[in-house]
Amino acid sequence: MTGGIGTRHGLAVNLRIAWAIALLAGASALAEPRVVITQDDTVIDRSCEVWIPDGTVIVDTNTNGVIQIVADGVTVRFAKGSRLRGAPAVTPWDQLRGIGIRIDGHRKVRILEAQVHGYFNGLVATRADGLEVHGGDFSDNYRQRLRSTPEAEDGADWLFPHNNDEQKWREVYGGAVCVESSRNVTLRGMRVRRGQNGIILDRVTHSRIYDNDASFLSGWGLALWRSSRNLVSRNAFDFCVRGHVEGVYNRGQDAAGILCFEQSNENVFLQNSATHGGDGFFGFAGREAIGELWMEKERTRLRLATGREDVENLIAVPPLVARDLSARGCNQNVLIENDFSYAAAHGIEMTFSEGNVFARNRLVENAICGIWGGYSSDTLIAENEISGNGGMAYGLERGGINMEHASGNRILRNVFRNNKCAVHLWWDDDAALLRSPGVSGNYRGVSGNLIAGNRLLLDADHPFRRLRPDEKLVGLQLRCGGGPAKEKMRDNRYGANEVDLRVAHAVELLLDPGCETVPVGSVARYRIPSVRPIGKARPVGARAALRGRDKILMDEWGPWDHQQPLVRPVKGGVGERTWEIRGATAAPRVASHSPGLTTRWEEGSDRSWRLTLVGPTGVVPYSVRVVAPGLDRELAGVLVNTQWDLTFFPWTIDPRQDLEGWRRGALAPEAVRTRSPSIDFAYGWGGPKDQTLGETVRTRGPGSDRFGMIGSARLRLPAGKWRFKTLSDDGIRLRIQGRPVIENWTW
Repeated sequence: MTGGIGTRHGLAVNLRIAWAIALLAGASALAEPRVVITQDDTVIDRSCEVWIPDGTVIVDTNTNGVIQIVADGVTVRFAKGSRLRGAPAVTPWDQLRGIGIRIDGHRKVRILEAQVHGYFNGLVATRADGLEVHGGDFSDNYRQRLRSTPEAEDGADWLFPHNNDEQKWREVYGGAVCVESSRNVTLRGMRVRRGQNGIILDRVTHSRIYDNDASFLSGWGLALWRSSRNLVSRNAFDFCVRGHVEGVYNRGQDAAGILCFEQSNENVFLQNSATHGGDGFFGFAGREAIGELWMEKERTRLRLATGREDVENLIAVPPLVARDLSARGCNQNVLIENDFSYAAAHGIEMTFSEGNVFARNRLVENAICGIWGGYSSDTLIAENEISGNGGMAYGLERGGINMEHASGNRILRNVFRNNKCAVHLWWDDDAALLRSPGVSGNYRGVSGNLIAGNRLLLDADHPFRRLRPDEKLVGLQLRCGGGPAKEKMRDNRYGANEVDLRVAHAVELLLDPGCETVPVGSVARYRIPSVRPIGKARPVGARAALRGRDKILMDEWGPWDHQQPLVRPVKGGVGERTWEIRGATAAPRVASHSPGLTTRWEEGSDRSWRLTLVGPTGVVPYSVRVVAPGLDRELAGVLVNTQWDLTFFPWTIDPRQDLEGWRRGALAPEAVRTRSPSIDFAYGWGGPKDQTLGETVRTRGPGSDRFGMIGSARLRLPAGKWRFKTLSDDGIRLRIQGRPVIENWTW
């Protein structure tokens, strides 16, 4: 190759030509050469300015990067207005493929003001010590299409961040900027929107991440894997969430503003905003650290040695292995002056880890709890604002600080205001987990925790409007899960707290028998690390107008950014389709729709609109175009309007073993029959009698367990190919004219 800047197709760009282009553009003789990029596999081995003609789309056909930087010390600056785009802007996000910029094995590369859109991964840098990425926009890269709706969660949307030793995160989920096996990296001033993941750090150390805004994403704003001793300062990772509809379900589905996994240690997170996440901060020691990988290898070894399948009782963990693994985890991380509020699940989750510091953070109105610290030990939790947490709690987790099997933690000088339970410590029977070497090696039960010098306020201004008559708001709860408490909970100290209870159902202490606390009269001395922030951005509090979990509004792609118009389907009537439209500056209208359909508009009090499409009886394909300032959207699908004949019955015969015997239950005297315009039943923990199916079903119908339903309907389908979809919990069969089309008898 002759000039150092070219393509691997053999179309070299001679350096003299590059200089000529720069001079023709009016650049001085000392300017960086300008390189015009129009095709895949463009190789750059010296500093230059990149110029991409407007409207150019460059597909990464072999998924190894469109721009490939192949030398140390190279600076690549994107010219103003130049955008590297891998697919047309109308391409669905889940169909995006390839890599925009690739760096592999080269040091001190600088990427300035890059604009990269339409790829699976925007930038991937491996073994790139000293990498600097300054400014730029990495929006509109890959994200999954979500299956959860405003009516119900779909479990297929859950992320699984626990395996990444072979770069599974970027290969399965994608990332705007992915840096791997590098040190002394600087990432600053980048913007990411309308994607799944923002910044992924895999084995990155001694680096600085600051002044970035990777928000309104459907996965992680910043994700760390085996990455240690990094400074993360003054970034915004807000609204990185999935699996949340306020008042309906709040799962989070392992999305997070900041994800910190598998032995990421000694990082400092300072003055970041990570509000409205699945979690604000999600930390987990890792499968290797808790011993899962060691246990899997030991089971395999024992099965080969003994010929037995069940070898659990043969596993003996050497003390040296237990000590080694238990010392690992996400340890000695420092979280100071961040905002981790309004999460679908937890403000901070940090599990199976030691010696972390959570100080002076804001943890307000997280749906499950402010801090979840299962199996965490020797954590300093000091001077935080912890308010209004636990409004959509699950199980034992609820409120301010929740810690299961936790020891040696210091909870000092925090302000707890109107949480369902300010501090909840408990032991339960986790026999299998407690056998894991990384857990057992440092296990001390629920012991040695100190709760002192805190301010606890419970008054009528709490956000929990649906408390049961017997439900308490609690200051400190200790729960031992049955059995001898002294073997499980000991030496937990409590005292010198300021308590102000202004509602009748508030109590300071709720302790299981034998779970007494040890009184203390003063606050122990402690030290919050002194760390200086870097960066000019001030993201904490910058989105004050969006406070509250109700501002999390999801569509099929992720959270709404409250700037572009939002159109999302919502529950409508039978034979209808209804959409909610928000963010339009003027009333939307229907520009066109399929014949034979009617439309209906309703305007909400909060500048939202609902469009309902109504069709005739039968199965009718539809298409409707909705327009408004900044909005032009084609909505298409199928309307189904029919009547179902339904039979509900209790059963004792398992349909997987005797299908005909199960069906005979529909002929038994206990069976009830009714008609319904749909078979869309949100059973939850209930059964047929809990649905609005008439008096007969309400009084005589089956309860919540072991019930069957057989339904039939007549549908006239227009000629063509049709796809049938079902969504069920437990088994389902669909037959058309007696022929099985879907057969899914799962439990």
